[in-house]
Amino acid sequence: MTYDAVVTTLRAAGCVYAEDEAALLLAADGDPAALVARRVAGEPLEWILGWASFADEAGHGVRVVVRPGVFVPRGRTIELALAAADALPPDGVLVELCCGSGAISAFLHQLAPGAHFHAADIDPLAVACARENLPFAEVVEGDLFAPLPSSLRGAVDVVVANTPYVPSDQVTLMPPEARDHEPLHTLDGGLDGLHLLRRIAAEAGAWLRPGGTVLIEISETQYDVAAAAFEAAGLVTSARIDPDGTTVIIGTPVD
Repeated sequence: MTYDAVVTTLRAAGCVYAEDEAALLLAADGDPAALVARRVAGEPLEWILGWASFADEAGHGVRVVVRPGVFVPRGRTIELALAAADALPPDGVLVELCCGSGAISAFLHQLAPGAHFHAADIDPLAVACARENLPFAEVVEGDLFAPLPSSLRGAVDVVVANTPYVPSDQVTLMPPEARDHEPLHTLDGGLDGLHLLRRIAAEAGAWLRPGGTVLIEISETQYDVAAAAFEAAGLVTSARIDPDGTTVIIGTPVD
């Protein structure tokens, strides 16, 4: 297939960035026609390519492996990673929950290579993918804090999580490539989108060392409810909001 033919095909399928996607698909391994057909069918571009870029506005970041069936890291989540970087000591201990591909930990390892990384996800596909991206980390399968070694209790500097935070009744409003392809448990955050946030907030204090920090990505409109959940769990709460509205809620246990 020629570049122009791929662009025309992708444009007709509704791909907003048809030119960029055409160049990437033609440069990828595999039969171009088959790859384009997968994209036209709505499959996430990152699954087709086998990787996703996770970088800040200056282009500093990482390329992570993303396998089919694994949540695709979003560009807006870089704000969560940058906030976690500010809280992580050079030799600190970080736990990434709901890690998916492990993009946050991969990004942070570049900034703090002397830190100690642990990651967890309930999905075995995500765990296998994260292990490819995080050879320097302990990656475990299980529900939130449950699979972590007990030796981490009271010893963690940073808990970071990009939990699913779309309210259940709004999942159908998401772009088709997400709602029709990515696993529902990576998108659906429960009745108000904050089900896992509440669980993490309630448990975080037992795992954080004094002065430690828990950070979770939410939408700007969810902040008041999320802050109430953090405060009910004994966390002093603040927020980091970037210009596009991406919001990171930050909590530190009360001394």
